[in-house]
Amino acid sequence: MCGRFTLAVDREQLEERFSFQATALAVTPHYNIAPSQPVLAVIGAEERRGGFLRWGLIPSWAKDPSIGDRMINARAETAAEKPSFRRALQKRRCLVLADGFYEWKKEGKSKTPMYIRLQSHQPFGFAGLWETWQSPDGAKIHSCTILTTEPNALMAPIHNRMPVILSRAGEAVWLDSSIEAPAQLLPLLVPYPPEAMEAYAVSTTVNSPRNDTPGCIEPLPQ
Repeated sequence: MCGRFTLAVDREQLEERFSFQATALAVTPHYNIAPSQPVLAVIGAEERRGGFLRWGLIPSWAKDPSIGDRMINARAETAAEKPSFRRALQKRRCLVLADGFYEWKKEGKSKTPMYIRLQSHQPFGFAGLWETWQSPDGAKIHSCTILTTEPNALMAPIHNRMPVILSRAGEAVWLDSSIEAPAQLLPLLVPYPPEAMEAYAVSTTVNSPRNDTPGCIEPLPQ
């Protein structure tokens, strides 16, 4: 799964990397993004748009928005079949922007938080789905989920799932609204090449989402 991640990249770098304008957005560094918080996402193909979505997808038909607390991830293998994700996979796909993520490695009775990022230290896009939910009084919540897949060789010793990180070519296909067939989309949802990634242990400071400082990603002393 993916339950915490980071995005501490300058707005200008994100605009250049993902080809969208974010001048109207208050983009600030975050080192411990948690479910239910706003996450920066990009939608659109020919004209990409950036905005914030609540992390934890609330299907449009849901009676209670609290269902989003259980929908922070969607399994790539079943997303085309599940009622909660099937329509969004066809119509409402997004990139959730990040520059790293956390996973907790079980070691006996303890869990060690690990920080995982690209070796290039560049930002990347998780494959995401989004929805709009409207309450009876008309208030709207725009929310999203992050797709997960089987772990690559780097992630396998850490956890049995990993978030889908799209290649640059895959990002363009994923955002193309003219593509709706799962047969064209599901092949994108594969583990990222392990040789392009790195992982290291960090402090248990990250265990609490109240801690959102650069110290969260500092490597533990060897």
